[in-house]
Amino acid sequence: MIEIATSSTTTTLVITGDLDLAERDQFPEIASRVVGLRRQLLVIDMCHVRFMDSTGAAFLISLADSGRKRGGATVLRGADERSLFVLEVCGALDMFRVDTEHNCEGSSARAAFPRPVPAIAEPSPQALPLRPRPQT
Repeated sequence: MIEIATSSTTTTLVITGDLDLAERDQFPEIASRVVGLRRQLLVIDMCHVRFMDSTGAAFLISLADSGRKRGGATVLRGADERSLFVLEVCGALDMFRVDTEHNCEGSSARAAFPRPVPAIAEPSPQALPLRPRPQT
């Protein structure tokens, strides 16, 4: 399930469950709605994503690409190491800012980033720490 929330500057997608081939029918409608909102910051909350395959990664990549073309930024919040690995294998991890400070409540996704920090109500692209890209 994917829920969309907005503020004056931010669109937030909250994803629950699997982000994969079985869910692809809903991706075009959601992408259209997100692009139509024209917010500078897209936050993708992945705290409750159980599994993501290359189809789900392609969906996230298309959202980040649309935002970047408009001069915006896309932030991944609560993404686990497996999801980040899928994006890395797709060669697209550098399209995203990875919020390593977010503490997912009620989720096991934060095992890779265990330190709790205060929540940020309305993050700006400049305020979020960037996860360094691994050197190859």
